[in-house]
Amino acid sequence: MKTINNIICIALISLIGINNALADDFDSWLTLFRDYAIKNGISKKTLDNTLSKVKFLPKVIQYDRYQPEFYEDTNTYITKRTSNEKVKKGKNLFIENSSLILNVESKFNVEKELLLSLMGIETNFGKYLGKMDILSSLATLSFDKRRSEFFTNELIIVLKLIDVGIIDSNVLYGSWAGAFGNFQFMPSTIKNYAIDYNNDDLIDLKSNEDSFASAANYINKLGWKKKSPCFYKIQLKENIPIKYLNTSAKKINNKKKFKYFKKYIVNNENINVDDDLVTGIITPDREIVENSKLLEPAYLIFDNYELILKWNRSLRFALAVCTLKDKIKNEL
Repeated sequence: MKTINNIICIALISLIGINNALADDFDSWLTLFRDYAIKNGISKKTLDNTLSKVKFLPKVIQYDRYQPEFYEDTNTYITKRTSNEKVKKGKNLFIENSSLILNVESKFNVEKELLLSLMGIETNFGKYLGKMDILSSLATLSFDKRRSEFFTNELIIVLKLIDVGIIDSNVLYGSWAGAFGNFQFMPSTIKNYAIDYNNDDLIDLKSNEDSFASAANYINKLGWKKKSPCFYKIQLKENIPIKYLNTSAKKINNKKKFKYFKKYIVNNENINVDDDLVTGIITPDREIVENSKLLEPAYLIFDNYELILKWNRSLRFALAVCTLKDKIKNEL
C-alpha cells in the first residue's frame, strides 16, 4: 500500500495568485496562468498537452452560484439523499464487496456504514461521477474571481500530478467543481490522502479498492472517532440566546458542554450522551431559506459532525451523511 506522498513529494505552493485584473478574457488569463505554472515547476510538455484542450465553461459558473446546499431547505435536502432506495443500494454494495470494506474498516478504524454513506451521498455509489472536463472546470473557477486562489492551487496540484505520471489527464472527468472518483476527491485531497491500496502502482479512484481505502484514510486522518455521535435533532426552547445558533459551516461558534445546553432543549432526557461532551447547535435553514423559522430545524452537533464539514463545508451535507450512515447501519 502506497500513498501519493510516498511516490511524489509536492512542495506546498505559496500562492500569490494571478491578477485577474490583468486578464479580462479567459484566453489572456490562460496565457498568464501558463507562465505561472512554469514558475511552479510544471513542464512545458505537460502544459502543451493539457492547456491546449482547456476551455471556459459557463455552466460551471452557474453551478457554483446555484448549489443545492444554498437553497434547499434541510428536510428536502436530506430526504432526497437518504431514501430507502439509496439504503438498499448501499446494502447491496456492501454485500458485493464485504471482504474489502471490512478490511478497510478494520485497518483505518472507520465504520463501514460511514464509508458507504459518503460514497452514496457523493456519487450515488459510483453511478454519478460527473462528466465535466476537470481541467477546464478548475481553470474556469480559477479565472473566476469568487474563489480564484483556492482553484488556482487545485489546478496547479493536478497539473503537477499529471506531470509526474500519478494521474492520466485523459481520464480526468468529474464534477463541475473539479472533484474526481467515487468519493469526489479534489486534487489536494488526492495528493494528501489517496492510496494505492492493492499495490498495482496505480491510484484509481474509480475502483472500489483504492477509493474505499483512500476515503477511509482521509476521514481517519481528519480525526474520526468510531462509534461517537454525530448529531441529534432537537427542539429548542424560546429562551435560548441567538448567539448559540450557528448557521455557517465555516466554524461552529459558542460550543458548550451538553449539560449547559440542557436547559434550552425540550425533552433533553432523550439525548443519550455524556453531560461533559462538548457540543454546538446549528439551525441550518436560518438566513438561507426564505420564511424559515428561527428555531427550526435545530440540531445538536458533535466532533464527528464537524469532521465531515472538513470533507465538505455544508451543514446539510454533513447532516445527510450522518443520516444515511445510521440508516445503512440499521440494515447491515
